[in-house]
Parts: sequence; C-alpha cells; structure tokens
Amino acid sequence: QVQVVESGGGLVQAGGSLRLSCTVSRLTFDGYNMGWFRQAPGKEREGVAAVCDGGDSTHYADSVKGRFTISRDTAKNELYLQLNNLNSDDSAMYYCAAGGGHNWWREKEYVYWGQGTQVTVSS
Repeated sequence: QVQVVESGGGLVQAGGSLRLSCTVSRLTFDGYNMGWFRQAPGKEREGVAAVCDGGDSTHYADSVKGRFTISRDTAKNELYLQLNNLNSDDSAMYYCAAGGGHNWWREKEYVYWGQGTQVTVSS
C-alpha cells in the first residue's frame, strides 16, 4: 500500500520560513509527477506547486511565485516545499500528492494523497 507522509509544518511568524517534506513509500517515485496543495478553513483545496517526474519542470500558483520552491530527491523518495516570506494567507493544511497530469493544479488528477501538515502564520 502506497504511503504518503508530510512533515515540517508548524507555527511561524509573518515573514518567516518553513520547509515541508513529503516521504513516499511503496511507489516508483521517479515515475510520478508530484504536487503540493493547501486548504484553509472554509476554502477549497488549491494547487500550490508541482514538479514533473524528472524534476526539471516546476509550476506554481501565482500567489506563491517567488516565495515557494518545490523540489524532489528521487534517491530518498522525498518531495519538498520551501516556504519563504510567509503571510497569514498562507495558513492552511498542506497536502502532498502523487500522480498529477498536465493540469497540475487539479486535485482530481492526483492518485495518492497524504494526511497533511498544518502551517499557521501569525501576524
């Protein structure tokens, strides 16, 4: 059974940084596009960033461009999201997902999901 486990969330002040990690097991990691999504209370889940299976192509939501960086380490079966210059709008549960397609921002295109890690930004 495929396992997707996120970590690294927490409470941070506005302007601060966090690094989220996602460990994937029982999956041919380098054969899957990977993505990060987030969901704030009362809002729909939205795509934040994605990286192709080879790691050489990335995509970002406009709201995080220039502040967040997605990366992957195939040798470790891990996905990362570096979050910089955080603000209150970034507070949300962040989810890691495997299996995205061309429409990277669409959650329906992803097959495997983690349980999420909470990011809370205090002003």
